Amino acid sequence: MADRATAGFRSSDIEDMRSLLTRFYYPLAIGTPDGAEGFQFRADVIQLGPLTVGHIGFGAAVSIASTDLDAYHVTIPTCGRVHVRHAGQELTADPGTAIVYGPGKPVYTLHDADSAELDVKIERPALEAELADLLGHPVDGPLEMPTSVSLADGAVRSWSEIVRMLHAEIARPGSLIRQPLVAEHLRHTIVSGLLLSLPHRYSEELAAPAPAVPPRPIRRTMDAIRDEPERPFTVADLARIAGVSVRSLQEGFRRHVGCAPMTYLQQIRLSRAHETLRQEDPGRTTVAAVAHRWGFAHLGRFASAYRTRFGESPSDTLRSRA
Repeated sequence: MADRATAGFRSSDIEDMRSLLTRFYYPLAIGTPDGAEGFQFRADVIQLGPLTVGHIGFGAAVSIASTDLDAYHVTIPTCGRVHVRHAGQELTADPGTAIVYGPGKPVYTLHDADSAELDVKIERPALEAELADLLGHPVDGPLEMPTSVSLADGAVRSWSEIVRMLHAEIARPGSLIRQPLVAEHLRHTIVSGLLLSLPHRYSEELAAPAPAVPPRPIRRTMDAIRDEPERPFTVADLARIAGVSVRSLQEGFRRHVGCAPMTYLQQIRLSRAHETLRQEDPGRTTVAAVAHRWGFAHLGRFASAYRTRFGESPSDTLRSRA
């Protein structure tokens, strides 16, 4: 699982702002066009390996400059406006628009007083590797995404809602994002979702039907799942085992197995959990221990899927051993 870090911060010191944004994003030059009086800064940030999502608010007008981004970055205003100069364009974004910055080009932004925004940073190697996994071959970046996109578009709107959901979970002590498997799934969803919701140089290939896969790579993947179902597999991990793209793996499982690869993984895990619960002494183990042993991070979802599959609760199975 990727490294995870969070920060909640409030300050009236511009140096604090520079330090925090440099830590989680990039080296930045920060100014206050109207003077430092009334300057306020607030930020809630979560970092999941190569993905950083932060909600950043400015009490006074603030200018930010970065000479050379080394990542893909999306800014989604949630209140007020941001004025942007990037890639030879001058743009203004409000809560109905997202701004996309590509790597290798300088960025200058001016944020209105009393404005706020979601800032999503995805490290360039991670996004391009995700695309390579989806396609099944290396890609040549940068990907040349549009600089400005409307949040009225269905795919982009859906992606932004996932980002907002992740942000909303930052401050919740019992949030599922503190579970490594869930955090990794969300990270993968946001990274792959950006590739699927925005146009870029590989969009047509990504939208084309996946190449057919013979049964042998599918059987190899199924064997790997049956051998170690407790491993925190991602669909990209399984595609690498098969030696095909993620899209081809998904199509191959649909054709030869009748379900998605992650659904097959869950079914194998449920079967192993069922066998374990039937054999274990209820005085020496718990349902939670068995669920975690077989790779289930969320006990409630495990119990629901278990009841659907076996017609009884996990605790009923365990008690029947007594």
